[in-house]
Amino acid sequence: MIVPPLLRPRSSDEYTPLPWSAADRAAIARYNAVAADLPVHDRRGTAAALQAIDAAHGGGFYAVPAAAVVDLEAADAAFGGGGGPVVDVQTHLVDPERWVGPGADALAGFLRMADPDRWTDPIDPRAIDGAAWAALVFGASETAVALLTSTPGRADVNVLTNPQIAAARDVVERYAGTGRVLTHTIVHPNLGPSELDAMVDWQATLRPSGWKTYTLWGPPTKASPTGGWFLDDEEVGYPFLERVRALGPRVVASHKGIGGPIPDASAAAASPRDIGPAAAAFGDIAFVVYHSGYERNPDGQEGAFVAAHPERDTGVDRLVRSVLDAGNPRNVYAELGTTWFLMLRRPVEAAHVLGKLLVALGPERIVWGTDCAWYGSPQPLIDAFRAFTIPDAMQARYGYPALTAAVKDQILGANAQTLYGVAAAPRVDGDWAAKAAVELQRTIRAAGN
Repeated sequence: MIVPPLLRPRSSDEYTPLPWSAADRAAIARYNAVAADLPVHDRRGTAAALQAIDAAHGGGFYAVPAAAVVDLEAADAAFGGGGGPVVDVQTHLVDPERWVGPGADALAGFLRMADPDRWTDPIDPRAIDGAAWAALVFGASETAVALLTSTPGRADVNVLTNPQIAAARDVVERYAGTGRVLTHTIVHPNLGPSELDAMVDWQATLRPSGWKTYTLWGPPTKASPTGGWFLDDEEVGYPFLERVRALGPRVVASHKGIGGPIPDASAAAASPRDIGPAAAAFGDIAFVVYHSGYERNPDGQEGAFVAAHPERDTGVDRLVRSVLDAGNPRNVYAELGTTWFLMLRRPVEAAHVLGKLLVALGPERIVWGTDCAWYGSPQPLIDAFRAFTIPDAMQARYGYPALTAAVKDQILGANAQTLYGVAAAPRVDGDWAAKAAVELQRTIRAAGN
């Protein structure tokens, strides 16, 4: 039996894999019936996998012509780019020299669950180092601009530090041009005033494009006595946002949703319930909601948002509720990293989540992200998104707008260009990634010392 990459159960440092459903097994059987002789790692394999997923869920979700399964030119045409560049606002790498201790152990455990065919024991961190990241994100996909971020944790135990994020950007700029990589500097404001004071130096020396927070991480606070913190609390959140306002750049990305692989009280702080109040209070700061508040659910799937029943809110509904209750501030952006990967094989759920976000936020406030290089090349995720549609029946029943090619272009790139103030940057030949590999490794390593 061949299991195509888009149907292989995976995880990341942030979530455990979903078990195969009956529809998944049906899709895998359909895939094997038509694609046993196809290379699963080019677009024909992607086309066959999407056709199988679509058929297993009743059809109408993935518009993939039959010829794309057998003809590479037809597959390239089916998944062809639109009117603008792809801007990925969430990508990752690790420093192999820092692949020790609890941070690396935790990430290694999840990567082994991610893809047994790829992540054998022991894991070779070079598969997700700076060279691999550049080759996969830029060399093996049409991504034109990537934003580099990192996992949570203190610098002494993290797999990538803030100076290393900036160092990777600087190397790429020398090989592929300025603006090819954007960065987020990781901030843990619940560690105390020293973390906010460090932001002054980070802003000047690291030149981040925004600030990344993990509200579910870290020691307890008054606002979240079981662990973590919230953006709208006066103890931690508001002082942090005041510092962002004073220093700039006024972009805050926060991990919301995907609470963790093991039930933990601190995961409650991953709820997006604080996004609306914080955005309303700080209208001059853009809030990027990583993962859109989505939570994996082995037993059920997200459906339509029901305004009259807040007690039923889970996952993305919590973000929608928070934003609507706060008067729908226009400075909130939903991000799709990992969320799209988890949903794409559950297309009914994907249509609901994307439909809800389009209604609540509008097509101009959803941004593309993938969490790669955890998942290898992001190209299959891009192709699947380009092929995806919200069926007419769901549009009529739930009031969802059509996911048109123009809207997809907004989500895949144009919105992030506006958010981060980056000019149009068409993809450059990915050959530079191989040329930059040695310097990337050397410079990242040096920045971590």
